[in-house]
Amino acid sequence: MVDLNQMSRDEMQQWVVKLLAEMFELDAAELKPESNLYADLDIDSIDAVDLAVQLKQLTGKRLQPEVFKNIRTINDVVDALSGLAVAEQTA
Repeated sequence: MVDLNQMSRDEMQQWVVKLLAEMFELDAAELKPESNLYADLDIDSIDAVDLAVQLKQLTGKRLQPEVFKNIRTINDVVDALSGLAVAEQTA
């Protein structure tokens, strides 16, 4: 299980890029924080659900649907994961 609280933002970014590259057979070198999951990476809604499920399995934390609906870029994924880590620390 990945402990988001033990990761810096840069480490989280690298982890998300690696995960996306593995899951969707993308070139990690071409993935940038501002890369749009849908327009740039050709990820569809079913892929997005797969990503959400994989993130939950790897972190043990579930992104809330309203948060997940607003994710558009790799940076948004990192922001959402950072939010989960902060929420856990303050809980």
